[in-house]
Amino acid sequence: MATWIMSNMKNVVNVLPPCHCSRKTVLRSLVLLTCFINLCPTVLGKGQLLSLDEDNWQEMLSGEWMVEFFAPWCPACKALEPVWKEFSDWSDDLGIKIGNVDVTQNPGMSGRFMVTALPTIYHVIDGQFRQYKGSRDKVSFINFIEEKKWTSTDPVSWWQSPQSFIMSTISYFFKLSMALRSAHNKIIEEYGIPYWGSYIIFALGTIVLGAILGLMIVCIIDYFFPPKVCTQEVSEKIHPPEEELDNGDLEEEDVIEDDIIKDNQELRRRNIETEQAEK
Repeated sequence: MATWIMSNMKNVVNVLPPCHCSRKTVLRSLVLLTCFINLCPTVLGKGQLLSLDEDNWQEMLSGEWMVEFFAPWCPACKALEPVWKEFSDWSDDLGIKIGNVDVTQNPGMSGRFMVTALPTIYHVIDGQFRQYKGSRDKVSFINFIEEKKWTSTDPVSWWQSPQSFIMSTISYFFKLSMALRSAHNKIIEEYGIPYWGSYIIFALGTIVLGAILGLMIVCIIDYFFPPKVCTQEVSEKIHPPEEELDNGDLEEEDVIEDDIIKDNQELRRRNIETEQAEK
């Protein structure tokens, strides 16, 4: 718009009807108007393409949004870029906000939104997320909003919602994986260590970290759930229950009585035999 005014400014001045203002004054006013338009393009009602990241992504939880996830190296994303910018010009007319997310700069967003293909487009309204799977042209995007075609698409389930605990945890794993990849590249490029050397370093680090975490978990469990000493079994072995002692004593007494009875019977038998022999 500003370029058109500048290129046709002289023609506009020439066709102006005569008035008390000089043509220089009118020309100066048009120049000021052009500068104002360049500095404040939003006055024309043109929409904006909003850039979202891991810090401000929660803005899309309110209102209606169309968000594209892209990567600069992706050919399909490069092909969609001019179309998406043209579509963003209609954001004010459609009453929505249009944004994009660079997944290379925000790896956690890939995990939070489960971006498995690029580009991926989401429609968001009042915190409900739906993946757009229609044609990728400006007219299709506009019709998708104007005709509310998103109502025929089911929103993602609760556990796949980006604000859920599960997806938040997955986003941290994606961040960790990118951090490890960056460390791997740094070890190879800056320190000149071969690939196999980097793998050995990460393997040893994983073993050490696992041992430390395991020890911490055991200590925490022992602190909150201390092991119970089996003092009852030890005391029973040292001091048997009274019932067992009574039963043992009774058995011993029965054995002694049986021996006495047998001895008495033997003694009587011998006395009888002796008496018969004397007779």
